Amino acid sequence: MNTNDLNTALYEKMAAEQDKYRDWLKSQPPEEILHHTYEYTIREDIVMAMEELELTDAQAEALLESPSPLADVYRYFDKLETGYMDVIRDSIESRANEVCREPEELNPMVVYLHSASYATKHGETDAYWLSDQANFSCKVAIEQAISAHYRDNRLDTASAVQEILEEFGAERLNFILANTIQHKDADGRISRDNKAWAKTIPMPEDSATSQQCADLIVDRVNPGLVDLFTRQARKTVQEKEKGSVLQKLKQELPVHKPAAPKKREPER
Repeated sequence: MNTNDLNTALYEKMAAEQDKYRDWLKSQPPEEILHHTYEYTIREDIVMAMEELELTDAQAEALLESPSPLADVYRYFDKLETGYMDVIRDSIESRANEVCREPEELNPMVVYLHSASYATKHGETDAYWLSDQANFSCKVAIEQAISAHYRDNRLDTASAVQEILEEFGAERLNFILANTIQHKDADGRISRDNKAWAKTIPMPEDSATSQQCADLIVDRVNPGLVDLFTRQARKTVQEKEKGSVLQKLKQELPVHKPAAPKKREPER
């Protein structure tokens, strides 16, 4: 047999051995099945690895000589000092760190501006995916709002914008619109003013190549309507921000009460 045939024969022998082991295990009482769960899982992984592995002729022939090559490999693996428990411990600690993060870090109103690889490396995958799901929902909601408020060749921008602001907040609304406009930079139906504004909105490091950002483009409505919607959104958000600043200043300014009038001394 050639090398390919030897490897195929070894794989088939291991697979048959595992099928026989599985049939035996299924006939055991529940306690015994649980006792062998780890062994069964590792054996499954060995067979899976063998499906793609290419051993030399000598290696394949040596294992084929064994009446139970799968059991032999499992026993060898079981004696190794692997990093398996280290991976388990790291997983526990990483998940615990995610859960212990401050609640506001998982606030669905907060836009996560790091890449997926950064989130994975820093244990922030929950925040990443929560933000990504909210981003996509906002994108769809903008398209629906524009369609719903467009009648007789006129877009009720104020109502459409307010609808999105109430559900998703200003930060996410700005993010989706800016992401859309940045990806439509060559579209003449988007005003230069809105294009300049879009470049001021923070974006993820990989926004130009990220598939996630590409999926967040508002593209199911006319770009001209997106331009009108964006202009109104900028105006509405700016007015709200000014109102918030004024309100904060009013709260912080000291209240000066007029001094009480001095009592006049009676004339003598």
